[in-house]
Amino acid sequence: MTTQASDGSGASHADRAERTIRAGILSGGHPPGSRLRERELSESLGVSRIPVREALTRLTGEGLVVMSPRRGASVRDLSLRDVAELFDLRLSLEVFAARRAAEACAAGGDGEPLRAAMEAAEAATARGDAAEIPAANTALHAEIVAMTGNRLLRDALQPSLGLVQWLFSLTGGRDPRVQCAEHQDICAAIHAGKPDLAAALAYAHIERGREPSLTALTGTLPAE
Repeated sequence: MTTQASDGSGASHADRAERTIRAGILSGGHPPGSRLRERELSESLGVSRIPVREALTRLTGEGLVVMSPRRGASVRDLSLRDVAELFDLRLSLEVFAARRAAEACAAGGDGEPLRAAMEAAEAATARGDAAEIPAANTALHAEIVAMTGNRLLRDALQPSLGLVQWLFSLTGGRDPRVQCAEHQDICAAIHAGKPDLAAALAYAHIERGREPSLTALTGTLPAE
């Protein structure tokens, strides 16, 4: 165990840096394409550059931050094409995940983590918590993937989860109560062990979000 892990401070500082930087990206405080300078972030957070560097590495894994040899870390540029391609990716992978999660439940898999994630999303929606709803919904989608037990699927989707949450934060085109009801239907089909129904509901849920998202972001994001 490292010194940072043993005293707890290093991990907590990295976690706090990650949360703060992510919140800044999702809120627009760090706009797309903007530099994320380690020195400035460490000074504003009151921590050393080591936990900031770790936080930026984690956020790179989520697709929110990009690293380049010349510029260092910066917020990912996001375009309408990126959004459209993200929906295409989700239709391929998340629909498959919903099907496999339902098959796992039919085979006796543990559905309690998904129930807990759904309850958290329901609570955030009931509160009308604009900041927490995207995070809770993203966690719900991630839990469906986790239920499949497919490590390659998880690794394929992991880099896009941050983008999904970012997209949820940028767009308010869909009523969160409607989204919550759709999530409830998908989860019910998964828990009932109905793969075809779960896949169909997941497909419809994702596709319904495409046009409102693109419409909401037209004029805000570049085309390419």
